[in-house]
Amino acid sequence: MAKRRRPKPKPRAPSRRPVLVARHRAALRVSETLDLNRCERFLQHEARLLDDGKFDDWLALFTPDGSYWVPSEPDQDNPHDTVSLIYDDRRLLETRVRRLASPRIYSQEPRSRTSRIVSNVSIEDGDNNACTVRSKLLMVEYRRGGQRLFAGTAFHRLVQADGLILIASKRVNLLNCDAPLDGIVVPF
Repeated sequence: MAKRRRPKPKPRAPSRRPVLVARHRAALRVSETLDLNRCERFLQHEARLLDDGKFDDWLALFTPDGSYWVPSEPDQDNPHDTVSLIYDDRRLLETRVRRLASPRIYSQEPRSRTSRIVSNVSIEDGDNNACTVRSKLLMVEYRRGGQRLFAGTAFHRLVQADGLILIASKRVNLLNCDAPLDGIVVPF
């Protein structure tokens, strides 16, 4: 019995549906300006990474000379005049992330569960490739049957490199920075 030949398929008409491009590829192709919408989406992405415990991905958001600062006094001018709650350069940020990833970190046994809210985002100054973004932050931390609230104002210095947004510096002014605080382990 002879086999039947299948007819050749007819060429398809071009689709009207848009072609989807992966976000990271699209970001590398077009250098967009740092507008309020992009900055707000970036801050929400950062908060999601921290809530999900993806600290390596969070660290990757920082520039090689990036810093993270949480002052211990209201209106503190710089981190060198007095002790800060947190003052990490890139090397200390890497150490912090390694400690958070370790299964032996007693201060995180069991791990904290967090929920962050970022709001009132505004651009303070800047241009198309760098800007200072101010936002309000509320973080709820739950661990060992207890819940803690942290509220404050965050200042991110954001820069653009190869179409990607990176954090050059992050400062978190806690509302109660000068109050007695138990150990702060999870970043804001």
